[in-house]
Amino acid sequence: MKDADSSMTPFATLTPDSLLDALESIGLRPDGRLLALNSYENRVYQVFMEEGVPLVVKFYRSARWSDAAILEEHDFSRELAGRELPVVAAIAIAGQTLHQHRDLRFAVFPRQSGRAPEFDSGQTLEWMGRFIGRIHAVGALKPFVERPEINIHSFGEVPREFLQRGGFLPPDLADVYFGVVDQALDGVRRCFERAGRVASLRLHGDCHAGNVLWVEGEGGGPFFVDFDDSRMGPAIQDLWMLLSGGRADQVRQLADVLAGYEDFFEFDSRELYLIEALRTLRLIHYAGWLARRWDDPAFPAAFPWFNTQRYWQDRILELREQIALMDEPPLWSA
Repeated sequence: MKDADSSMTPFATLTPDSLLDALESIGLRPDGRLLALNSYENRVYQVFMEEGVPLVVKFYRSARWSDAAILEEHDFSRELAGRELPVVAAIAIAGQTLHQHRDLRFAVFPRQSGRAPEFDSGQTLEWMGRFIGRIHAVGALKPFVERPEINIHSFGEVPREFLQRGGFLPPDLADVYFGVVDQALDGVRRCFERAGRVASLRLHGDCHAGNVLWVEGEGGGPFFVDFDDSRMGPAIQDLWMLLSGGRADQVRQLADVLAGYEDFFEFDSRELYLIEALRTLRLIHYAGWLARRWDDPAFPAAFPWFNTQRYWQDRILELREQIALMDEPPLWSA
């Protein structure tokens, strides 16, 4: 398979007709009803079928991931599902999970219902920790070959360079913003130096409440969806996004998460030095991601506040807060 020309407007050829044609090309029989789901990096739809339950189809953004990288993500989620972990994995149709129709690459998934988890519950956090520990036990068995690593370069230096090269900042804020980014990246480097050499394993990569569906009743609990950002990285990357509130709240939450996590996988406490560093990298990466996708009409419509004077002022304040937090002692679970 080859990626579509990245100079085209993203998803320009994805229409209701081409979507239905793509599904029919692999032997599925949709009845014509479509429901667009909340996704911007890719395009995701719930599709009703002539027979049986609805399915979810994801159309991949061209030129972001290679076919090999997408298949590696599919293999990881299917490996997890094969070990009876609650993940939503791509369905193999005619022995393949990644399909192509004309210039559109896509995969089909089962529909999974559920609600957003309540991370203010210690029991919920412990439950989450148990399943993430099991995911990491599998993720540590072998590395990704095609998918990159979460690190200072990919999540910090690359988006910084893109933002500066693209001229996104208002002239009166550019020097201030990039100066603060540079200070923040220095802080990130110090955090990684304090942590020392920590293990890197296959991760979910984007383990926040929006990518977890909570199912009630017998056999319920968390279901992990959307492994599109799965990468190599430290285990704490899949844990820190479960934490919120003040320092005391986060210490309590971390204790609950690790109580379940360490039943299945050992946690290296040195990684606690990385929590605020990874949070900082995510903030820089997110701004770069929005800028990089600004030629996609869906982004200005969904994120009208991006690239305004107020937006960049808020990011400067946010990063200054992170610089201070990275100099504080790490959270300890006890």
